[in-house]
Amino acid sequence: MTAERERGPTLARIAQLAGVSVPTVSKVINGHRDVSARTRKLVEEIVVREGYVRPGSIVAKGVVRRGTMVELIINEVDNAWAAEILGGVERVLREHGAQVVLTAVHSTREPDDDWLDLMVRRGSRGVILVYSDLTSSQRAALSSRSVPFVVVDPVGSPVSDVHTVTATNWHGGLAATQHLLSLGHRRIGVIGGPENSPCSNARIAGYRSALRLAGVATDSALVRHGDFGYEQGRLQTDALLDLPVPPTAIFAANDLQALGAYEALRDRRLHIPEDISVVGFDDVPFAAWTSPPLTTVKQPLRRMGVLAAQTLVCLMRGEQVESPRTRMATNLVVRGSTSVAKSASRAEGA
Repeated sequence: MTAERERGPTLARIAQLAGVSVPTVSKVINGHRDVSARTRKLVEEIVVREGYVRPGSIVAKGVVRRGTMVELIINEVDNAWAAEILGGVERVLREHGAQVVLTAVHSTREPDDDWLDLMVRRGSRGVILVYSDLTSSQRAALSSRSVPFVVVDPVGSPVSDVHTVTATNWHGGLAATQHLLSLGHRRIGVIGGPENSPCSNARIAGYRSALRLAGVATDSALVRHGDFGYEQGRLQTDALLDLPVPPTAIFAANDLQALGAYEALRDRRLHIPEDISVVGFDDVPFAAWTSPPLTTVKQPLRRMGVLAAQTLVCLMRGEQVESPRTRMATNLVVRGSTSVAKSASRAEGA
């Protein structure tokens, strides 16, 4: 083995393969914009393929230097779900002396390319994404600069070598629906998130499995999709209540949509749980403060944030992480928003 192979590919080797100059390769790696898109793409592909490691990108002696910048990209920052995850991420990074740069992408799901340029200029050494995503070119750009990233609740199909942290969403959907079935409910509406959301689809799959195991046919009219927001929870609940035969229970795929369901039910002067039962998903702090307190599936949001940050720190140190995908357990928390279905209670009294 030659000395160059032991050290890994050099800038000169990358330049030779790309048919460009060493300064051009350096410009690409350091985020300068005065390189054509075609050349940039070619160099980044070669850097990833050859496994080039930027000098100094692996933290010296396995220690994250104080003041190291870490990018935190999140879809929304103004809700309790996000606050729980952010709390876990911030705690770990603060313990390691890292500084967090927060980017909210809102409905776009992914940052624009200007973010990547700014990140390179800031010299950030790692990225955590929360219910957001990167384009394939952005992932290649990070890989070419040896900047690791971790995704919490990916919004697209997970890439095999991307480190992700999720919850056992299918099991949570199963547990929520089985709880309602155990109370005699047979017409159970479900309000999921976006149709392309993996975590929402897993929760709805758990719902369908619970019905199938109980011998209850799935009615497609009872399956609704929202956007994980309060307003969609309210609107989709109205749609369910307008059905010729409305549900006796609703499983909302997150607590914020469950809160919207509460509002829609109150507007119609329906009582929870006497007239209709409601189950949420997340167990954010306000779930226990609603009236009645919300029965919900608890996912360990803060611990998910902690694990994502700990994984990123390991990757920044150049350490191996045992598994790129981690699923954290969920569990049902029964409170006051669920009770025996009216039809079941009448049958018992007959």
